[in-house]
Amino acid sequence: MTPILQVDRLTKSFGGVLAVNNCSLTISEGTITGLIGPNGAGKTTLFNLITGAEKPNAGRIRFRGRRIDGLAPHRIFHHGIIRTFQVPRELKTMTVLENLMLVPAGQRGEQIWNPLLFPGSVARQEQRNYDKAMDVLDFVELSHHRDEFASSLSGGQKKLLELARTLMCDPKLILLDEPGAGVNRVLMQKLVTKIELLREQLGVTIFIIEHDMDLVSRLCDPVIVMSEGAYLAEGTIDEVKRDERVLDAYLGGQYR
Repeated sequence: MTPILQVDRLTKSFGGVLAVNNCSLTISEGTITGLIGPNGAGKTTLFNLITGAEKPNAGRIRFRGRRIDGLAPHRIFHHGIIRTFQVPRELKTMTVLENLMLVPAGQRGEQIWNPLLFPGSVARQEQRNYDKAMDVLDFVELSHHRDEFASSLSGGQKKLLELARTLMCDPKLILLDEPGAGVNRVLMQKLVTKIELLREQLGVTIFIIEHDMDLVSRLCDPVIVMSEGAYLAEGTIDEVKRDERVLDAYLGGQYR
């Protein structure tokens, strides 16, 4: 399978704490790849390095063959790498629709003179963004909440809103940080379905940090395991469950 993301000997330390330790892994295009491990294994730090929120001390990151380590987050965003967060970061005092309308890059109306000099061009772009936002809200089944403040959504709905915002910029690779955390079973099923459709219908590659092993079992193939900041193992969920190193380090023997 064609690699879309390659992490090569990546290292990141914070003072005396080695958060990511000579970590190497590859994500294949068109997959839903899981990343598991206990708290403190370095998973979120790895996501921060991939998306430019943190700079590595050593190592390389390649996206579709091009190096992106060291690039600013907005430049990585323009490559088509988008992420969500374990705790949703919705714009609370804006409506659900406005949260989506704000996402697309290069909006002409952001420059103060364009609405005055080119009102037609600005209006047409605004209409395209509106139409796309409504399509995305229909996809995640939040269109009936379009005019509500984002802060009024439930925890599961906020996770769907996070997913919706990633779709406003035509992502190639989405990094999901614990999408199932705090989500009830009904909305969990909806979230799982939407993630599967992203891969099947839109061809989006997805990389997921998750502690919910049921969700990992339903969605992810392959599954990558991290330990103490380093790559430990990789395989199907069944292979990972049988791996003695994984059983000892992560799952506490519950799958023996």
